[in-house]
Amino acid sequence: MFFNLVKESFRFAIGSLTENKLRTFLSLLGITIGIFAIISVFTMVDSIKRNIDKSINKLGDNVIYVQKWPWSFSSDYPWWKYMSRPVTALDELADVRERSKLAEVCAFLIQTNVTLKFGSNSAENIGISAVSDGYDQIKTFDIAEGRYFSESEFRSGSEMIVIGAEVAAQLFGDANPVGKKVILRGDELTVIGIFKREGQTLLDFGLDNACIVPLNYARTKVDIKNEQVNPYIAVKAKPGVSNAAIMDELTGIMRSIRKISPSEDDNFALNETKLISNGFDQLIGVVNVAGGVIGLFSILVGGFGIANIMFVSVKERTNIIGIQKSLGAKNYFILFQFLFEAMLLSVIGGLIGLLLIFLLTLAASTLLDFDISLSAGNIFTGILISSVIGLISGIAPALSASRLDPVEAIRSK
Repeated sequence: MFFNLVKESFRFAIGSLTENKLRTFLSLLGITIGIFAIISVFTMVDSIKRNIDKSINKLGDNVIYVQKWPWSFSSDYPWWKYMSRPVTALDELADVRERSKLAEVCAFLIQTNVTLKFGSNSAENIGISAVSDGYDQIKTFDIAEGRYFSESEFRSGSEMIVIGAEVAAQLFGDANPVGKKVILRGDELTVIGIFKREGQTLLDFGLDNACIVPLNYARTKVDIKNEQVNPYIAVKAKPGVSNAAIMDELTGIMRSIRKISPSEDDNFALNETKLISNGFDQLIGVVNVAGGVIGLFSILVGGFGIANIMFVSVKERTNIIGIQKSLGAKNYFILFQFLFEAMLLSVIGGLIGLLLIFLLTLAASTLLDFDISLSAGNIFTGILISSVIGLISGIAPALSASRLDPVEAIRSK
């Protein structure tokens, strides 16, 4: 019986929608705009969050960074206390390695920007990291061509370099750069490897536009104690060790290394990627709420439009409703018939809105080189919202239709 009811309601709904094409189009337009507004906001926010998470994950979620500056500041902490802190020193790396029981691997890094040259070609503003051994166990990457540094090359500070895919393209085009020499601040460095292309991400923590050299080579060329090169120690926790546990251990180790008395504050920062993601999560939450409110108003306008159209439909079909009731149609059949029509109209409008979003995400991903996609969750949300709006919008017209007196309804014209 239920399936027969759905079948008959569907037939009536399709007949009504196709018979009044202009009215149907105007009703669809309101819901389409509403669903487009609210789901497009959710889609953009989800895509941005996904790209941010992808960027942050490249840093490692179980890695702690021992640095001078924290990644988030407390408003009640005087800035001059940060300024007076010492930078992280290379000799502290050995102490951390020796004393830590929870660390799987530790590495020392400095970073700056440089220009690399090969012949008449140059790659400017390239991020360069001078790293100690162990860095390849902290940051995940793949080598597309060539190889990574050996232990002996780290120790000796060999004049070698591993470059990103974008750097290789700028300097060498389609040629294989492995074995060739690039110029870095007057020095000739041999290219021994190329990082596999990772693609552009929102925060761009990747290696496509970067390069790496051994720390012992860099320390002969620059002052690694200079704050301008951002020296820090990266510590990766052992499997199963929480960030909180290793941060507690590192706090004790660093305070001991720097001989900080119990009454003194820490003069170092322990940073983790959660600090970045938490900050963006708060911002994304605000955008989501604002976008949801704007989209909600848009879809409510579409809902009022459907309710108005359904009242007109009830008025036009009053005579038919009277005939249906005189032939034995129950009130619930009339009620379900109009509710189904309102929901079908709303869902069709929602599907059109989702289709427009899908087409725009395809175009944006191609043109902007930015991963934007309509997720299954947002598709379900769009259909659910449009169904609920259709149901709510159709309740009053459907009730008025189901309560019509059959005799009075048949006499109406």
